[in-house]
Amino acid sequence: MTSQENRRITDLGTLKAVSHPLRMRLYRALFVARTATASQLAEQVDEAVSLVSYHLRKLADHGLIEEAEPQSADGRERWWQPSSYGVSVRDEDVRDSPELVAASDAFGRVVNEQRAALHRRFLDERLTWSEEWRSASVSSEWLPRLTAAELAALGEELEAVLHKYDQKARAAEAAGDIEGREKVAVHLYGFPYRG
Repeated sequence: MTSQENRRITDLGTLKAVSHPLRMRLYRALFVARTATASQLAEQVDEAVSLVSYHLRKLADHGLIEEAEPQSADGRERWWQPSSYGVSVRDEDVRDSPELVAASDAFGRVVNEQRAALHRRFLDERLTWSEEWRSASVSSEWLPRLTAAELAALGEELEAVLHKYDQKARAAEAAGDIEGREKVAVHLYGFPYRG
């Protein structure tokens, strides 16, 4: 990946591009794979290669993904990789524009729907996982009373912990330590609510 930082999305075009449900699924699949071809990704999302190629080009047009070094001898294959460590949309970057707010809301809904679908899939397939993996899975809810500053600090601390574990796993994989490793989804939400 070109950048080890999250890409902050601040423009309407990029926000709309990544808010497309198939593009978000492709971005997520590419992030997990690290590098992949349109054919490989098409298989994962069960879509035509031509459609996947089109949407990958749209993500590339907005700098969300980029071409990667070829991973095989077949020079006809185009390899892709994320151009950053992830993406983020922050309230302070969108709040002054009704169009950006609407696009940010659409992005949040797409991401939330895909996260929920991923968790439902785990619940549906839970018994196909080993006892070790079922016991290791985490599902909890906390309902503290915090200030906005405390919630922001909590989010930063949790992000730092997750970043540490992700970097450790990436280094282990790069060193060939892949035994027992599975793709793991960790979803964090922290938001105020009434009622």
